[in-house]
Amino acid sequence: MEVIYTLIPGMMFLGLLFFAVLIWAVKKGQYEDMEGNASRILLDDDDDMMIQQPKDPHPQKDPIPEAIKDGDAKKSI
Repeated sequence: MEVIYTLIPGMMFLGLLFFAVLIWAVKKGQYEDMEGNASRILLDDDDDMMIQQPKDPHPQKDPIPEAIKDGDAKKSI
């Protein structure tokens, strides 16, 4: 029975604390845009997150050697 005398004020304190946090969150605008995040995921803005690879200033015209193209791979070895 003595435990109830500590639990009731403790629960009332926690309830008031959570209520104060809720009021603070509403005043700060945490619940302003409830639909924004749900529709923002559908937008295609991944290009900004992609790492751009630098372009090769001297691109190779043909990466396959001529000997392999002609079928003379044994000659090049």
